[in-house]
Amino acid sequence: MKKFLLFLLLITSLTNFKKAPDNEEKPKLIIGIVVDQMRYDYLTRYFNSYGNDGFKRLLREGYSLENAHFNYIPTYTAVGHASVYTGSTPDHHGIIGNNWYDKFLKKEIYCVDDIRYSSIGTESKYGQKSPYRMLSTTVTDQLLLAQNMRGKAIGIALKDRSAILSVGHTATAAYWFEGGNKGNFITSSFYMKELPKWVVDFNNQKKAQFYTSQPWNTLYDIKSYRNSTPDNSIFEGVFKGEKFPVFPHDIPNLKAENGNLSIISETPFGNSITLDFAKAAIISEKLGKTNETDFLSISFSSTDYVGHKFGVDAIETEDTYLRLDKDLADLLKFLDKEVGLGKYTVFLTADHGAVRVPAYLDSLKIPAKYFDAKKFKIFLDSISIKNFKSTELVENMSNYQLFLNKDKITSLGLKVDEVAEIFANELVNFETINKVVSAKTLQNSNFTKGILNVLQNGYHQKFSGDVILIPNPASISRQKTGTTHGSGFSYDTHVPIIFYGNGIKKGVSKKYYEITDIAPTIANLLRIEAPNSTTGKIIDEVLK
Repeated sequence: MKKFLLFLLLITSLTNFKKAPDNEEKPKLIIGIVVDQMRYDYLTRYFNSYGNDGFKRLLREGYSLENAHFNYIPTYTAVGHASVYTGSTPDHHGIIGNNWYDKFLKKEIYCVDDIRYSSIGTESKYGQKSPYRMLSTTVTDQLLLAQNMRGKAIGIALKDRSAILSVGHTATAAYWFEGGNKGNFITSSFYMKELPKWVVDFNNQKKAQFYTSQPWNTLYDIKSYRNSTPDNSIFEGVFKGEKFPVFPHDIPNLKAENGNLSIISETPFGNSITLDFAKAAIISEKLGKTNETDFLSISFSSTDYVGHKFGVDAIETEDTYLRLDKDLADLLKFLDKEVGLGKYTVFLTADHGAVRVPAYLDSLKIPAKYFDAKKFKIFLDSISIKNFKSTELVENMSNYQLFLNKDKITSLGLKVDEVAEIFANELVNFETINKVVSAKTLQNSNFTKGILNVLQNGYHQKFSGDVILIPNPASISRQKTGTTHGSGFSYDTHVPIIFYGNGIKKGVSKKYYEITDIAPTIANLLRIEAPNSTTGKIIDEVLK
């Protein structure tokens, strides 16, 4: 009887065993797409105006996470790209802003500046960059390590930080755009001694000059842009030389006052030239054509520049996304042809969202204010004089952080932690401040949910300030046109995450996921080790 039961169990197990699909090869190419400043609702808000082969193809044939969020403060570009690709937060990877005050050097630094390297492709200093300030590996690093440094990892963006931080420390190359009178893609000697011939050839095509030789008009009849506020809104910014923010924008005649070829970044054509360069890289570097897996990181930056200038509700923003949709359709068809349908995997996400223009919200009687830095400094000084009879206790204020002057505090016979707590307790009473927390509180507490949890994830003990401020929801520091980002509120944290292609199911999920889950999921798909400081989890439901 026992033998018979064992026989039945064996037959059952063999019957239930699922043979691996014949096409269960690892992808030949991973394409990571980050759309700079893309709120999740840009997928739904413009959905009916998108074509069938861009965003809709990714949604229809891929797996979309509808409730994905950034899990830290501050939600800035450099931090976003580092977090997507390391699978960790600033408390681990060390990129705490685009710029931040270096308490050791006593000056503000930029996240990827590195004077140890020289510019390649330009005589300016704009190429003196590297990823050395990022303390963690990326999924691209892990891929090359797993393949004994075979295969290629290339980062492409208009912004240097977006190209560099995505592809980590071992990248084959990272390329970014230099505007001004140049209009070229350049790099750093961190990666190579000279530009490859294909990059030189691309730059010689003068595509930036071509794209900026035409006015920016709407892709479709402007009357069809019903998902945006009317043209010529008082809440939109303007190009220098323009009186009103209206279509068409006369780009050829506006160039001279707007950085010449740099103006392309503030138009949808910045995304188009980024796509052109990415396609040239795929062909020239033969990405996806070898026995190894290659990785291409593409960051579309113009969405951010346009959003900052015109705001979330502008026709300019809607038009930029409708044009990006066509660029994505072009990219996917190109990948089908050059790499092969089913041989590549794409993920698309954003590095942060954006808040609606606070002045616009205020006009609708929705609470929204502007942080007044001058008024705050007066308030800060009054607290400092009242409690310590000195205004010299704060060394720097930036990114909503106070860096205390520890030498001055010690010379007055005071203790740094006690001074920080007094500032925290008093500064919360400023009109546009929501919460204030001292570094000691973040070091000695464990916040597991809410805004203090995401603040803690963005706090780096070695690099961050001594007192951290959180503004009220929809309160920002800038002029009263256009928008920005940086908070831990949903308008900045809720972004798309879509997986598509080789190894990916079709479907949708409304479960809560974090941006740090992308890297370990891609690592699991590739059967490699996740980045070395990963805190994210594998999103099992998206994988076949």
